Amino acid sequence: MILYGRNAVHEALRARRRRVHEVWATGGAAREPWLGGPDAPRVHVATAQEIAERAGSDGHQGICARADGYHYAGAPELLRAQAPLIVALDEVQDPQNLGAICRTAEGVGATGVVIPERRAAEVTPAVCKASAGAVEWLPIARVRNLADFLGDAKSAGCWCYGAAAGPDSIPYLEPDWTGGVVLVLGAEGKGLRPRVAGACDGLVALPLRGELDSLNVSAAAAALLYGILHRRVDSAS
Repeated sequence: MILYGRNAVHEALRARRRRVHEVWATGGAAREPWLGGPDAPRVHVATAQEIAERAGSDGHQGICARADGYHYAGAPELLRAQAPLIVALDEVQDPQNLGAICRTAEGVGATGVVIPERRAAEVTPAVCKASAGAVEWLPIARVRNLADFLGDAKSAGCWCYGAAAGPDSIPYLEPDWTGGVVLVLGAEGKGLRPRVAGACDGLVALPLRGELDSLNVSAAAAALLYGILHRRVDSAS
């Protein structure tokens, strides 16, 4: 996998969850102090155009790297965590949204993210860049069937709440967000599929006071996760 972007490359080197074999950087980027050290990969000085061609993107910020493929976690290991906070994504297909959600999930200290194996974005270089390298620290699991995973989560003692506006939804701060929790977010434009929504213990919604009736899934994830974090911190204090 060719990673690109300063944060994506930096966090891959810092996390050491996968090997980074070599780096290509412009003269300025090559002077970053985190590219030095005895264990650092070989750095090739290259032009911005050469890096863009290698990365397949102009958003490289002067650096790209050849690394091992992304290592996915196992869903059961996420459920074995103490009082896990897991974000499950129902066929979210935009790499930018997946990356942004992973960045927020890592920021609030979530246990991990679960994505379906089919009809969903996976961890690509674009997702690594959009997450600012958060995917290097945050466990991400892929499952064959998301509704079945929610059933396993409930058997493991977790409460599962889907984000969806509608008459059956309750305000997002009403549930007790302590203990094991899975927050489920739906696809762009489509929301939660009926079977996935039906596998949840309840549906929650954010208040919307303007003219628009929905938020982008990554924006909704950020609002919900920080609301959940405050509840969990308050309960622990």
